[in-house]
This record gives sequence, C-alpha cells and structure tokens, in this order.
Amino acid sequence: MSRVTVTAPETPSHQWGAYVQLLKPITWFPPMWAFACGLVASGADLLERWPLILAGVALAGPLICGTSQIVNDWFDRHVDALNEPDRPIPSGRVPGRRALWFACLWTVLSLAVAFALGPWVAAAGTLGMIFAWIYSAPPLRLKQNGWFGNAACGLCYEGLPWFTAAAVAAGAYPGNPIVWLCLLYSAGAHGIMTLNDFKAIEGDLEMGIRSLPAQLGAERAALLACWVMAIPQLVVVGLLVHWGVHWAAVTVGVLVLAQVACMLRLLQDPKGLAPWYNATGISMYVSGMMVSAVAVRGLAG
Repeated sequence: MSRVTVTAPETPSHQWGAYVQLLKPITWFPPMWAFACGLVASGADLLERWPLILAGVALAGPLICGTSQIVNDWFDRHVDALNEPDRPIPSGRVPGRRALWFACLWTVLSLAVAFALGPWVAAAGTLGMIFAWIYSAPPLRLKQNGWFGNAACGLCYEGLPWFTAAAVAAGAYPGNPIVWLCLLYSAGAHGIMTLNDFKAIEGDLEMGIRSLPAQLGAERAALLACWVMAIPQLVVVGLLVHWGVHWAAVTVGVLVLAQVACMLRLLQDPKGLAPWYNATGISMYVSGMMVSAVAVRGLAG
C-alpha cells in the first residue's frame, strides 16, 4: 500500500513572512545610514522631533526602499522563476497579482508619510518613489542599463535619505552644504553600484542586461568605478577646506587615500576582489559620509 504525503497548509505567520521577505530588510541599511548622516548634519535637537524622525526612518527604509524591492521582484518574477524559484513570487507563497497590489499599497503608504512630513520631504519622497518604479518597471526599466540604473540607485540610497533626514530634523530646507554632500556622495555611489554588478556578469550578458561590467568588461568597469567613487570624495575634501572644517577635510582625505590603496589592489582582479573591496573600501566611503555630516553641523541652516 503506497503512502500518501500530505503537505500542511502554510500558517498565517509563514504567509506574512513571505511578504516581509519581499521587502528585503537587509537592503534598508544603506538608506538608513544615509538618513543617520542627514540627522547628524542637520544640527537640530533630535529629542524634540523624535516622532517625526521615527517616521522618517520608516520612510527611508521599510517604505520607499521596501517598495523598490517589491517592485523589482514583481517585474523580475519570470527570470526568478528560472534562476531563484524559491523566492516568494515564483514559489507561489505570494500568489497571483498580490505582490503587485502590495507594491501599490506600499507606494500609497510611503507617499502619505512623505507628505505628512512637510513639503521638502514630500518632494524627496515623491522623487524616490518615481525612481523605485522606473528602475524595474517597463518601459524605462533603468536597471537594464548600468549608466542610468546605477545613478538612480546612488541617488535613492544616499542622497535622498540624507536630504530627507535633514529636512525632517530641521523642519525646513536643510541648507546648501548638506545638499552638496547629498549630491556628491550620491554620485560616488554610482561606482559602488558598478562593483555590485560584478557578481552577475555572465548572467547579465546572457539576459541582455547592460550593466557596466557587461558593457565595458571587468577591467574598464572597475577603473571607471574607482574614478567615480574617488572624484566626488576629493570634491568633498575641497569643500570642507573651503568651509573651514580642516580636521574633517584631513580625515576624509586620509580615508580617500586608504581607498585608493585598496583600489590599486582591486584593479588587479576586479571580478574576484569586488566582494573584498565592498567590505573594506566601501566601509571607508560610508565612514567619510558620517565624518562630513558631523563637520557641517554648524553650517546647516
């Protein structure tokens, strides 16, 4: 007599777990770090505005970044069905069009929070949400081309959260020094995104995704990424000198020199050493962000 195996239905906790998995909490760290830089740079009394700050943290991480992850998984569901069938959508744990409706709901919730936090946050949140959709959704689908997709990621992961935090903390336009830092560190993050694409060169070539390593080859893409990361930081050093914050200029300058030393090693084997650089050079990059944020506290406003 044959034995019949009965699979128990998923419990509600397992079903909700699939939706949390769509949000990819591990991806929230970069925008939340940038948000922390914005809070520090604002120079505001954070204790007085802590409810707004908590709302801003939620906006930067779980809401806008989370929305981008849901949208990405929805429009990549056919590819994921071949390459990663255990993910929530292709596995059927989030069936039908529920993921799309989840993305729409999270979009509305994100914009509601952004508009509740004031006009400057509303503008930044709306821009971030637009990029969250056009990065993955046709017809633009910016992720198909490394030049545009990396720029969108850099802006959304670094610049917009930084600006949002400073605007929330100050309750107003945060000031030109903060805006300059937002833009420069966003530009440098374009290179970081290029390094993240080295892990999928073969798959990108096969699927026709024009990441920069796929377009330029590993060596040229790595060299470009290094220049793109280094130049904005050198501009930051110059601005810190101009603003009279010499201790910060020296600190960021030393961090840049240390990154250059790591870059020279990276260029010897870009594909193999990209993960190593992400753990070393990028740590110095984000440390420089916080140093710069501390330096402009007295200049904000």
